[in-house]
This record gives sequence, C-alpha cells and structure tokens, in this order.
Amino acid sequence: MKKPWIGVLPLVDEGRESYWMLPGYLKGILQAGGLPVMLPLVSEDGLLEQMAKAMDGFLFTGGPDVSPGRYGSEREAFCGEGCEERDEMELRLFKKVYSRDKPALGICRGMQLANVALGGTLYQDLVAQCPSEIGHRQPSPYDAPAHSVAIVSASPLGRLLGKGEINVNSCHHQAVRGLSAHLSPMAFSPDGLVEAVYAPGKAFMWAVQWHPEFNYQVEESSRMIFGAFIRAALAGPQESGAGLP
Repeated sequence: MKKPWIGVLPLVDEGRESYWMLPGYLKGILQAGGLPVMLPLVSEDGLLEQMAKAMDGFLFTGGPDVSPGRYGSEREAFCGEGCEERDEMELRLFKKVYSRDKPALGICRGMQLANVALGGTLYQDLVAQCPSEIGHRQPSPYDAPAHSVAIVSASPLGRLLGKGEINVNSCHHQAVRGLSAHLSPMAFSPDGLVEAVYAPGKAFMWAVQWHPEFNYQVEESSRMIFGAFIRAALAGPQESGAGLP
C-alpha cells in the first residue's frame, strides 16, 4: 500500500545554524504507516504552495514560544525565546494547509501555532498568568504520565479513544488562553486548560498539548492518534473549500 507523505516542520538550533529532529516524530509516523519528510525552513510563497500541494499531511512540531506579537500581545518578561523564522513559515504554511483541507496534526507548540493562526491567543507563561497545582512541565522521563485529561466524548478524539479520561505527559509553559472560533476543544486538564482541539468541518485538523512522540511506544492512545492522522492522510482532503475568512 502506498504510504502517505507527511511533511514534518523542522526544529531549529539558531546558535548552530542547523535544523534537527526528534526521532519520535518520525518513528511515530512510520509506525502508523506514513512516510515522514523533514521540511526546509522557508517562507517563499511559491515554495510553501508547492509543499501544501505535494504533501499528503503535515505535522506541526513542538519548540519555542510563538511570538506574542503574532496574537496582538506585548512580550512579557516571562515569555520564553522564540524563532521568528519558524513563526513566519509555520503560520503561512498552516493557512495554506487549512485552506486546502490537508490533514494536519499539531503537537505542543503546534497546537498553540494552530490557535494563533486561526485568531486565538496564548498564555505566555502558565506559572505567571495561570498558576495551578497541576504539573504542566514535567522532568524526564518524558514518556511518563504527568496528569490526566478529560476527553470530550462527542469530539473526534472521544469517538476515537472511547474513553472519558486518559493520562498524558506534559512539557509546556504556554497554553491556549482564548480559543479560536474556528476550533473546538477535545480535552481539558483538571485545572481547565484546553489540552486538545480540532477544526470542525475539516478532514483532519487536530492538535494536542501533550507529546505522543515521546510515549507512543508505551501509550496506546498516542499510537491511535498517529494512526488516525495517517488514515486521514491516506484518504486525502475532502474538498470542503472552507478557507480562512
């Protein structure tokens, strides 16, 4: 069977002027039946159009903070380092992927990026702006569960997992603050943060705040999420024609 090509957004080490990749992103896709390709960091519109057309699906990876200016906020002292090149590429590519209804999965920063691209806002730092007893930034090992999330039963994730609650790993200090009107929640942490979202009416536009790339080998729900993504990539876009307003 033909394996769908999955464009994986690159991780960037600006100090070393290099791209790099966590193997779990690639191995999770491979195990689920996809063929991952790490994309170059570019912002030329023609190249982004070619990527959006050529790939069967896209994985928006974790990484540095999305610049607050991208969602209309001033940078606070507690905001972490960003990467303007990633912001520029990913926001522009996401909008093309969304308009083409190409399947996409966002992980951690990828979920935050999707929310910002669709008009939502973020907490720049949870400890400073939304303190909680829940540990959202766990130490190693990253495949261990950090806290539970309540799954919205009527959501696509709820239908996939058939469970009302799962335990997830967690390694983030930013999170969704104002949820985009184009996204709906699929899971919440015990302190009320949105932990997973999807875009209604799209073939497959999902994002999770936790890290299936770190625990897919030991956590069935992570393998199921990768599997659902790859099945959607095999099926292709549904030609809804619903782009951004």
